[in-house]
Amino acid sequence: MHPASVMRAALCALCLAAAPAPAGAQTPEPRPMVKVDPAARYKAVYDIHSGELAAGIGKGLYYARGLIEAFGKQGVQPAQLDLHLVLHGDAAMFLLVDDSWQQAVGDPFAVNLNAKIVQDLLNLGVHVEICHSVMRARGWTADDVLPGVTVVHDGYTRLIKLQNDGYAYIGGF
Repeated sequence: MHPASVMRAALCALCLAAAPAPAGAQTPEPRPMVKVDPAARYKAVYDIHSGELAAGIGKGLYYARGLIEAFGKQGVQPAQLDLHLVLHGDAAMFLLVDDSWQQAVGDPFAVNLNAKIVQDLLNLGVHVEICHSVMRARGWTADDVLPGVTVVHDGYTRLIKLQNDGYAYIGGF
């Protein structure tokens, strides 16, 4: 297409967009936003198995905290949420105390930056759980795990049990 034709077409489109609506034309109604019931209770289980990071911490932990904030913006208090975070696979290391974290990452000066968000989540009533099968495979004991974290037999059976109990499954982490 000739450059002058392109310019004319663009100018015509601009003029049409800026033209006032014809008399009698109705402006579209704003779309309603669907929100959650602020008086309800909600149950969800996060399947966190990836070692991926978001904002310097475990991606699943980051997004779980974001879920609590999203509910809060809609009037749902943390006490109305029953959240379980099941960490297994590579993500299990996010639940290590600093000494064990240092051994896992091979850096005697490293600090587990996930410890703070885990404590924050626990303080909000979130159930943070670690897979015992991963612990056993990596030679970790309960002493290697952050305080307040629950040890579950294995991640997969725990996820299935919680789903059978009516918890919404949130995966991809």
